[in-house]
Amino acid sequence: MSKLWQKETETERSVEKFTVGNDRELDHQLAAFDVLGSLAHTRMLESVGLMDSRDLEQVQTGLKQIFREVQEGKFSIEDDVEDVHSQVELLLTRRIGDAGKKIHSGRSRNDQVLVDLKLFFRSEIQKLVRNTDILFTQLIAQSEEHKDKLLPGYTHLQIAMPSSFGLWFGAYAESLADDMELMLAAWKICNKNPLGSAAGYGSSFPLNRTMTTKLLGFDSLNYNVVYAQMGRGKTERILAQAMSSVAATLAKLAMDACLFINQNFAFISFPDELTTGSSIMPHKKNPDVFELIRARCNKIQALPNEIALMTTNLPSGYHRDLQLLKENLFPAFRSLNECLEMTGFMLQSIRIKEDILKDEKYAYLFSVDAVNEEVLNGLPFREAYKKVGAAIEKGEFKAPDIVKHTHEGSIGNLCNEEINASFKEILKSFNFEKVDKAVEALIR
Repeated sequence: MSKLWQKETETERSVEKFTVGNDRELDHQLAAFDVLGSLAHTRMLESVGLMDSRDLEQVQTGLKQIFREVQEGKFSIEDDVEDVHSQVELLLTRRIGDAGKKIHSGRSRNDQVLVDLKLFFRSEIQKLVRNTDILFTQLIAQSEEHKDKLLPGYTHLQIAMPSSFGLWFGAYAESLADDMELMLAAWKICNKNPLGSAAGYGSSFPLNRTMTTKLLGFDSLNYNVVYAQMGRGKTERILAQAMSSVAATLAKLAMDACLFINQNFAFISFPDELTTGSSIMPHKKNPDVFELIRARCNKIQALPNEIALMTTNLPSGYHRDLQLLKENLFPAFRSLNECLEMTGFMLQSIRIKEDILKDEKYAYLFSVDAVNEEVLNGLPFREAYKKVGAAIEKGEFKAPDIVKHTHEGSIGNLCNEEINASFKEILKSFNFEKVDKAVEALIR
């Protein structure tokens, strides 16, 4: 197997298989970002005199061709090649000769994989934010569409106070807005350049790390080279925490949907083709999509703890333990994106029951409104509470005819415009355009 670190003796085959693990398969997802890192690194090498202009031209042309092959699905890691870094360098050297062997100067595999991961994480965050934006916009629209349709609110799973579908949809929209605050924090951690930290202790070459930072569209450097290496594991944990927050929102929404579709509630329904049946009970319409969203998102909520346990008590410097983080984190990106997409897809076809609160069992939902009405008429709150309570015990309680909730964020004043403005302001802070322009400049 071709390895950047290989010396004279061959590694025992079983050790080789164990240490490589699933890394080669997962590395395919890093291929485009490995090329981007090398495009920036080699331009920097030429600027500090470690590569001449002729070699740089060959290297840049060769790397851009490999990048196109990755984008077209034509890139693969050969069976006897250890990882994506080795494969890119091998392909380049085959095609342009000795100039390809110069691209590793001033780098270690440690900072090479670090920059690959940072670039990959940025790309995945963009996808998550885009899909969250789509779902958020849908939830706000549905909140407005159904704002006048009331449903029971619950505490302790007991009938509590009047709510509305406007509040229900809007609550999950605002939850996603807060989730994006955490995702923005993860983005800021990911958007710092570790390239040039080498094996974690810098290089005796006169590297220009500020230059590669600008070329790759990073906001700033991981300045301290030891900390740059320490950031591996920490970056993944922070990103997983942000993903976990989105997952928690989706899992709760999915649980509500499973509850509300139940015949004992019957607040919502979906077309038959979006539910599944039973092998023996012909009446069943099961919410399998929401059950799987709930389970997948609960699995993602375990991710920060998994990563924390895998990195706990590691001293500074690189350790092979960190390789395994990919196996936990990489599949979670796809799963969370699919959950965001499927949640939106299902909600597009949601059917909402009309006049839910006309059912007599919901009459006591309005007890608080009745107490408040007495207070507005001059009765002290404790006396009003006792008066309404006594009426309920005697079976003499009459619910108010209308619900009068006008304060910010209530049934009659959803504040969806404010929630939307807050969400859009958070999205502006990601500054994806800067990153996209930097990447475009590198590959053109």
